[in-house]
Amino acid sequence: MDDFIDELYPELTLETDDIIMNISIKKDYSQIEDLDKRKEEFINDLKAFIKEFEETPESDEFMRYFDF
Repeated sequence: MDDFIDELYPELTLETDDIIMNISIKKDYSQIEDLDKRKEEFINDLKAFIKEFEETPESDEFMRYFDF
């Protein structure tokens, strides 16, 4: 099943000193011809994704992981 998903969606790994995030991109950005606008749309979608996660119970549960 994972192989099927890999073929459907491009994947991206974002890495900083503190976080490695592997994401699959479901949205087709190819309709946006201008590269800068395409990048802006992707960054806005990524910010919205993080904001949405921030407001979920799962984000609280995840933070409790660090409550040794």
